[in-house]
Amino acid sequence: MKRTRYIKKFLLLAPGLILIVLFFVIPAIVTTIMSFTGMDFRLKWNFIGIANFYNILKDFLVPRIISNTAIYLIGTLAVFNVGLSLILAIFTTSIGKRPGVFYKAIFLLPRFTPPVVYATIWMLILSPTKNGLFNSILSVFGIHPVNWFVEYPMFSIILINGFIGTSLGMLVFSSAIESIPGDYIKAAEVDGASWIQTIIHIKLPIIRWPLLFILAYNSLSLLTSYEYIMLTTDGGPFYSSEVWALYAYHLAFSSGQSSTSFRFGYGAALSVFLVITGIIASVIYWRVFKFKEMMSEPQIEID
Repeated sequence: MKRTRYIKKFLLLAPGLILIVLFFVIPAIVTTIMSFTGMDFRLKWNFIGIANFYNILKDFLVPRIISNTAIYLIGTLAVFNVGLSLILAIFTTSIGKRPGVFYKAIFLLPRFTPPVVYATIWMLILSPTKNGLFNSILSVFGIHPVNWFVEYPMFSIILINGFIGTSLGMLVFSSAIESIPGDYIKAAEVDGASWIQTIIHIKLPIIRWPLLFILAYNSLSLLTSYEYIMLTTDGGPFYSSEVWALYAYHLAFSSGQSSTSFRFGYGAALSVFLVITGIIASVIYWRVFKFKEMMSEPQIEID
């Protein structure tokens, strides 16, 4: 009887497991093996050891790519994934349930918009002509049109990518805020706490662990995604918005701004290096912030 039950459970899980193996496990293994080869457009698996990883250290573009990736990551996380998400969460939980649900649905639209459509909308908003939304606003103040993707490429990609992760942060933060017992808020009001004091001393301590989750999840997501950058600036001009994941793609599958392409082995090494960096960062992250404390009750103080 037990054996039959286990077989049924396995059969239910089997389709999902097969998809994971086919589209995640096998590609990861193949990419790792490929990173130790000099494979190019001829598709020959010539083993070269750690030469690709050594070449990463010698690549003169790597410092520029690391700098771009750091600016892109920190800017998007700080301004949008945390800052704007927290503001929207506090706003949607303060205006009532029905209005809050309506605004949450509005803010979720970018996340469910196809990447090509979303990127096209932003290209129209940031159009270098005077008809672009941003330039139309600037023209009211007598400012000449700005070519945003050329003059401010990092600002543009941070702005475009920021709203994608903002919706997730808003949902996580608002769920945490809504889970706060009403007695805490009432006790704070009885003690004379202001709206700002309630946020600082009650709501923020409650969301500190969801905040760490958002930082970890969005960090890994931003490090490995590049589609919106590819659709807008494609890393240009002159590598000024080229991030690590996009650089690996350009070297492996298209020339981009580089004179070389179809360097599958080197592109795979860049991808493996990125994954290893993400894993190490995640381990350090959870060790530093002590994941086991996630279930502990926060200390709530009211001045």
